[in-house]
This record gives sequence, structure tokens and C-alpha cells, in this order.
Amino acid sequence: MKNKLVALALSISFCSAIAQTKISQSVFFANPYLQIGAVPTSQSLDLLWQTTDQKALWTVEIKASAKSKWVKMTTPTASKVAVAGIESHLVYRAALTGLASGSTFIYRVLKNGKEVFTANAEAPRSADQAFRFVAFGDVGAGTPEAKQIANGVYNAKPNFVLVPGDIVYEEGLISEYQKIFWPIYNANKVDNVGVPLMCSVPFIGAVGNHDSSSNDLDKHPDGLAYYHYWDQPLNGPISKSKVGYVSDLIGTDANKKAFLEGAGDRFPRMANYSFNYGNAHYTVLDADTYVDWTDKDIKDWVTKDLEDSKEMTWHFVVYHHPGFSSSIDHFEQQQMRLLSPIFEKGKVDVVFNGHVHNYQRTFPMHFAPEKNGTLLIGGKDNKTLRGRVVTGRWSLDRKFDGKTNTNPKGVIYIVTGAGGQTLYDPEQENDSDTWQKFTDKFISTVHSFTVANVNGKTLKISQEDANGKVLDEFVITK
Repeated sequence: MKNKLVALALSISFCSAIAQTKISQSVFFANPYLQIGAVPTSQSLDLLWQTTDQKALWTVEIKASAKSKWVKMTTPTASKVAVAGIESHLVYRAALTGLASGSTFIYRVLKNGKEVFTANAEAPRSADQAFRFVAFGDVGAGTPEAKQIANGVYNAKPNFVLVPGDIVYEEGLISEYQKIFWPIYNANKVDNVGVPLMCSVPFIGAVGNHDSSSNDLDKHPDGLAYYHYWDQPLNGPISKSKVGYVSDLIGTDANKKAFLEGAGDRFPRMANYSFNYGNAHYTVLDADTYVDWTDKDIKDWVTKDLEDSKEMTWHFVVYHHPGFSSSIDHFEQQQMRLLSPIFEKGKVDVVFNGHVHNYQRTFPMHFAPEKNGTLLIGGKDNKTLRGRVVTGRWSLDRKFDGKTNTNPKGVIYIVTGAGGQTLYDPEQENDSDTWQKFTDKFISTVHSFTVANVNGKTLKISQEDANGKVLDEFVITK
């Protein structure tokens, strides 16, 4: 596995060097970046980029090595983003197909026959190949710490990145992506602002409250940018309502139409989805307070999703609002505890959350909720959904230490929300009396990210700071 990760490190470094010499900053609104696409496979990826709203002939080509011949991909498609207050632009999508699982390749983008971008990347890993992913939430803050963590993630050399919500602050707007997301994670080169990570590594995102709170399109016509810019599976549950398991759209017919024309079928389906990577299955959910997790249909979808993937070795779940947290901040938002019995039945290994700006790890645990809990309503209008308090009984596997005992009995819940925003509750780190009994680790004085190495039936997870210092680590074996 070490040799494989070294090879990936070389490919990403090469991407950076090429990007510095080949890219024309006047060509793109956002540099080309990788996504897993609507129908992920280990032989394909999607490439996206953003340009001005002008006609041009765009072509994408790939080759397996410097000595190979370029192979032309199918013609890219484009969606137009034309909302009030933002310069009209196009989002192009091109399918990179015919890839060899886990192999490095070179791709290039041509505009009117002229090469304008070139980079190295790696095809997704297959079930028999080891892989590494990084998870960190609450990322698009534009803070010095966010930039430092981006550099740390870049140096960790992951095969892909998971973002468990709050991709961009404060409102999930197009304008915010342009100012504090693309320059940091999709930069032209490595510097003190950002890194050229997304050109070689696909990011996979879960929607967070800051990504979905801009549903008033009269107030923020460029809101809900998540649905314009991400290209992820569209296999989630379909609600019987017109909107789905997302917040209702608010605004004039003109503003709604402009948003929907740009978002296409990604809204609302891209709020909940699942996919396989390597020998692992990932279930990605929208955990916000407007989602009714007492609803039988959506709970049945999660149950079936896990049942249908039972042949996979590993099962991970990703969403924003943690059900199990010892932080004072957001403590009352426990609605996702209602899914614990489903996760346990579905043999989920680890759940990754954000929302709370620190790092926490539970003991392996079982939880039995008492009915549906108590819905909290408050805010200035006394009508805003604040969350749901869910009491119940838990049992903890305190014998698991991730070193000598690597077979946990129960689900491990990880909060990895220290990706860039102001840290929560630093005073609690050394005050274990304030922790809930299910909390094993609590680190709230340093920004950090999670590194997961999957190699067959062995999973090693470490929490690292921006300099690569290991703050916590454990191993699970099967």
C-alpha cells in the first residue's frame, strides 16, 4: 500500500507543476475539477469547469502516460447559471471514461483546439485496491486556518475528499464559492492562499445548514450554489411532495426559474445519495432540521440502501449535524439519533459529521431512542425548527481501544468539524466532566482533519493537524 500512496503523491505533485505552467487565468471562472458523477464507477470520473457565457468549442482528452496517444472523450455538456447579481456563466461537464481502476492518467482541456489546462489524476480504486480518503467539515470559511488545513489535506495525498457539510460560509452562495472556496481548494498552484487539489482529487460533499439556508432566492438569488457546482449521484429518495427532502424554495417565479434552470435535476435529488468506492459503501444524508427523520419513506430508503450494499466490506455514513456530541454548541440538535437502529442493523462502521467545530470520537455504541423525541421550535419568530432532542439508552464498548482490541461492538461516531471555522468549546477539551458518557476523545483547541486508510479488512483512522501531527488514531479489523 505504501508504494501505491507514493505513486499517488507523485501524480498530485505533477498536477501542481503542470497547472502552474499551462493554465490561463482569463479562461476559467473556476479551474477544471473532478467529481464522482451521477453514476460513479471505478473506470470513470466527471470533469467540471466554469467559463464566461460565450460560445466556444470545448474538448477533453485523456491518455494513460506521457508516451501514449490522446483519446478524445465525448462532447462536454453545459448548464447556464444566470441568476440576478452574478455574471452569467456556464458550467461544463465532461465524462472521463475508459479509465483503468486505480491507475494514473493525464487529461487536458482544449478551447477552440488550443490546450488551456492539463493535469494528472487517478481513476477510482476497485474493490481489491487499498485507498485513502480525508474527511473534514465546515471548510469554506476563508480563514487562515482553513488555508492551513487545505495545505495539510493536500500533503496527506488522499484518493478523494469527503466534506460532511458547510462547504461554504456564510450562506452557500455562488459569490462565496468564487471568493473563499475555489481559490483555496482549486487553486492554480501551492501557495499561502490555496492548493491545486481538486484538479486531481474528487471532492464529495454532504449538504450542511450553511449550504441550504439560502433558500430565499429573493434575498439571495445566487443561493443554493451546491446544486449548480457539484456532480454527485442522483439515486436518493424521492418525496411525494413537490420539493423533496430539502427546504422549500422561497422567491419570485423568475428567481425560482433561474435557479432551477441552472440546477437541473440535481435539485433536490442531490441532497441524499449513496455510492461505492473500493470495498466500501458510503451513504450521504441531509441532516438539517427541516428534514423530518421520523418520516417512514426516507428512513426506509436508508434501510434499503444499507441492505442492498451488505456485500461491501465497509459501511460509512456521512452527514452534517451530529447526533452524538458533547459540545455545548448545537447540543440540542439530536435528530439523527433516530437513525441509530438503522445504522446498527445495516452494519455501519463509522459515521462522519461536521457542524460542531472540533473533533470528537465516541466509543463504539448501540443506541435505542425513546420514541421520536421532542421537536424544538424557536428563533425570533418562534416558528423556526431548531432540532429534536432524542433521549434513549446506549451501551458502550469500552474494551475497544483501536490498538490491541480492534473489533468494535457498535457504531463509532466521529465529529470532524474543525476544518477552518472558529473552534467550538475549547474549554471542554480538558474538562472531561462536561463530556457525555459516550465520548471517548474530545479535541477542540486545534483545527484538524480525518485521514482514513482502507486496506482490505483493515481500517486505520487518524486525526491530524495542518502539519500532519497525529492527534488521535485507531484501527478497526474484520
